[in-house]
Amino acid sequence: MHLSTIEKRNYLIGFSFIIIMVASATLLNDMEIILPEIGALTAGTWIYQNGGWINQPLKIFLAPSGTAIIGFLINQLAIGYAQKVLLGLLLMLVLLRVLHSNLAPSFATGLLPIIINATHWSFIVAILLFTLVLTVGVFLQGSYKETTPSSIIKKHHMLIFAIMALIWVSAVWFFGFSQMAAIPPVMVVFFEVLQKPQYSWKMAIKHFIALVGAASIGVLVHTFISSWLISAIIALPLVFVLLQLLKIKLPAAFAFPLLALVLPTSMFHMLPLTAVLATTFFLGSIVILKKIYFSSKSRK
Repeated sequence: MHLSTIEKRNYLIGFSFIIIMVASATLLNDMEIILPEIGALTAGTWIYQNGGWINQPLKIFLAPSGTAIIGFLINQLAIGYAQKVLLGLLLMLVLLRVLHSNLAPSFATGLLPIIINATHWSFIVAILLFTLVLTVGVFLQGSYKETTPSSIIKKHHMLIFAIMALIWVSAVWFFGFSQMAAIPPVMVVFFEVLQKPQYSWKMAIKHFIALVGAASIGVLVHTFISSWLISAIIALPLVFVLLQLLKIKLPAAFAFPLLALVLPTSMFHMLPLTAVLATTFFLGSIVILKKIYFSSKSRK
């Protein structure tokens, strides 16, 4: 993809914002300040200026902050990890429905406190601060004025998302790998494509390569470089190159290198494999479901 001067500027500002977040966490020695989905939100709102994400700028603050609080509070409950993930996803769906928001990264900010076992209020403060800055940035860019408002989440989309999440979480829990229950970037992409009228195998394969590739990049870089800041500085441009080679814009891919920085050790080494399995299940399922749906419509 050829980048215009404006696009280059947007990438520079976006990457700088993400690096500032990681640098802040490094200076304060607080892992909970590293918010992987801020990477995806920054890419989608500032860099790509995704119309579906920026058409209601205030909800860039409200939706991710609301789901983060839900996830943070659920994490305090004395229930199993898989149950926390399921309960969190259901409550997040309800919140997005109430807010009339389709902002998919909200699922990731809600799942993060459960994944990293966030216990300090610095996590909530960081979410509020960084999403507020992103919201102000979108208002200043002004591109949201040229977009059309998103429609409310359809009930059948909520039902499909809930059923697929239930199947996935139940399966990994049954086989003893409950730590695989929540893979935020994959669920974000799944929720996005679920709402698209069509989704082909070709695009699903590109998304698979991008997500698994980004997860592998994050793990490989952080395996050899322990520094949060240096790892992010190296990994993010590599994800950018990967997406350029695939000729796609996938904000969620930028979350994986940051996710690798904050995962518990038991989940860190399994991240590429987990990404393979989760991406295959969720994206493969949605391609099949859409083909069945359109096939049934064509016969009528």
